[in-house]
Amino acid sequence: MTMSVNAGGRLDRLPIGSFHYRIFWLVGAGMLLDGYDLYVFTNVLPAAAQSGFSTALQNADFISKTFLGMTIGALVTGFLGDRYGRRFTYQINLLIFGLASLAAAFAPDMTTLIWLRFVMGLGLGAEIVVGYATLTEFVPSKSRGRWLSFMAVLVVSGLPITAFLGYLIIPAYGWRPMFVIAGVGALVVWYLRKALPESPRWLESQGRDAEAEALMRAIEKEAATAGPLPLPGPAAPVGQFNLASLLMPALLPRMIVGSWALITVNTLIFGFVTWLPQFFLQQGLTITRSFAYTLVIVLGTPFGAVCGALCADSIGRRRTIIGASLLTIALGVVYASFTAATAPWMILMVGFLLIVAIYVQVAMLFGVYTPELFPTDVRLRANGICHTFGRAATIVSPFIVLWLSQDYGIVGVVGLMVALLAIQIMVVWGWGVEPRQRSLEELDSGITANIGATS
Repeated sequence: MTMSVNAGGRLDRLPIGSFHYRIFWLVGAGMLLDGYDLYVFTNVLPAAAQSGFSTALQNADFISKTFLGMTIGALVTGFLGDRYGRRFTYQINLLIFGLASLAAAFAPDMTTLIWLRFVMGLGLGAEIVVGYATLTEFVPSKSRGRWLSFMAVLVVSGLPITAFLGYLIIPAYGWRPMFVIAGVGALVVWYLRKALPESPRWLESQGRDAEAEALMRAIEKEAATAGPLPLPGPAAPVGQFNLASLLMPALLPRMIVGSWALITVNTLIFGFVTWLPQFFLQQGLTITRSFAYTLVIVLGTPFGAVCGALCADSIGRRRTIIGASLLTIALGVVYASFTAATAPWMILMVGFLLIVAIYVQVAMLFGVYTPELFPTDVRLRANGICHTFGRAATIVSPFIVLWLSQDYGIVGVVGLMVALLAIQIMVVWGWGVEPRQRSLEELDSGITANIGATS
């Protein structure tokens, strides 16, 4: 163990300033594009099917290949990020999905587009893992939940932005310009991100103390321009964790919590939210009216993430996750009871509130809770593995949802959601830890103590 740099204590005592905002927006710009590119199929696939470019089975395969790529990307970037650093991984993933998105705009057939989407998925899966984890290691513990939740606001804003642009562009120009927007934007952000520093916490965990110290002094020099800096907290021992540590009694329950939570929230998003246009088409709406309804409902996505930001540091992560899960179950049951005769305003209101409840969980589970669960040494690997389980579930969920919606309608899809959420509540209640107002090093020291007690 080493205690020489105390990167965590020194970063946590810094007042919020230009350094934090620069990190937030450089990471956030890529995350916004990731959200846009991730959700772009919600509008592209119905349009492709209506034009005869694709079939329903090909659309399901497109979604499945997206998550196969994201599953592999999340797992690989976890190992690369812990081995070669955060900076290396958050640059390469933008390049991958940027170039693949541009190529997708010129796909001659659906088979080509499906395999290009797999390549895009590699970069998309990597960006989610490394983006949140990187910000986690820079922002102060007292406001970490709020910062990470607002990062989630940027990510989920990709959905209404995609819906809005799809509403404007696709009826007039087709679906191909949607991929051009993603590709050009990703390459611009890739260039701007060259200014992002490496994580001092990661450098210290790797024994690269000289580099960590030099970077900390540069950060502190910038922060000191606003006034004298408070004293840092006491240095905490930097434990040494490896892949085998994730299977020990101190960390295995956290792995189960993170994995099941991401299985649930991924299925909520990609087994319900992204299928809304197709559900509406099944109910007889035109494609233009379907996009309009979807746009109104998905405006709840940023509201949900903002609610998560307000709750994360006030009532805590666990209470927020459990409360939002219960609300999602209640609203989901009401939504499933609607029929074709239900007033449109009722469908839109309940649908909007349901999306808000779902996206409180998205902000908490993707952005805040899961990255906090694990030590710096293995943060990206552990998150990558949890995301791998979450993405793996979405490889098969499009086919499950297609079967449920065709045989049982929206009631069958909501039944799947309720079952997953019920298990999530029990897992988070029983095994979840509460990181609110606690430094990452404090959370790590608790793991070290538990490992020591069982060794």
